[in-house]
Amino acid sequence: MPNVRAKPTLRRRRLGGALKGFRHTCGLTLEAAEGEMGWAAGKLSRIENAKAHIWPKEIAPLLALYGVTDPEIINALEELTRDAGKQGWWASYGNVIGGGYQDYMFLESDAAGIRVYCPNLIHGLLQTTAYAREVIAATAITRGADDVAALAEVRQARQAVLTRPGKPLKIWAILHEVALRQQFPAQPTVMADQLQRLLDLSEMTTINIQVMPLGASPHPGMTGPFDIVSFDSPWPTVVNLENLRGGFFMEGSDVQVFESAFERVVASALPVDVSRETIKTIMKEGAPP
Repeated sequence: MPNVRAKPTLRRRRLGGALKGFRHTCGLTLEAAEGEMGWAAGKLSRIENAKAHIWPKEIAPLLALYGVTDPEIINALEELTRDAGKQGWWASYGNVIGGGYQDYMFLESDAAGIRVYCPNLIHGLLQTTAYAREVIAATAITRGADDVAALAEVRQARQAVLTRPGKPLKIWAILHEVALRQQFPAQPTVMADQLQRLLDLSEMTTINIQVMPLGASPHPGMTGPFDIVSFDSPWPTVVNLENLRGGFFMEGSDVQVFESAFERVVASALPVDVSRETIKTIMKEGAPP
């Protein structure tokens, strides 16, 4: 497919936002900070607004000006500076996936862990290729067959974060029993393979899978699905909410609401070991006689 260049602006936005926050905390104006750094007028404003590049070697002096000397914070911002202009592997799918989806994949690729509640679907990071094709075809109602195939490829490629060397993504997924009992009459083996995939993944130490049973007591997840994406310090946690037209992010004080909600959802779901047995039972019930 054609390689449509995507704009890798999310990391620059996060970097600019962090630098702006440190500047505000120390009480310096843009003009004062630029003067202390010996920069031309407007340079810092462009950096903070993700419209200009900052070199890694400039990070430590700028943070020192702001009174930030924590090596962990300095290293994190320097690393993000080096990666800020890089494109993700998904850039070649830029004609198929929108900017919001690309932003989410940047977050996903940088994340340390993700907590998700999925009431109607298996989460994308846990899907088999066949399951992905079926659900994308059913939900991406404005897409043709070629787009569906491409989106299924993207969904599979995203799963590399689960086994990335050194620091695999940790995922805690709560899946509703309704999603586990989905059937695909034209493709009768799809669900059995998907359930086996969940059992295989649940054996990984970095993946927890819980089942929300049909008879569960009321809980905050009843309002809909959500992803809580967390990062190593100093990056703040982000919440992703999705609908038919894509997704959007929430940060700041709103995150705590979803973190508290997730704890309650966890308490309402089956324990991990019981969830495994429940998945096995559903597999047996759906097996042909």
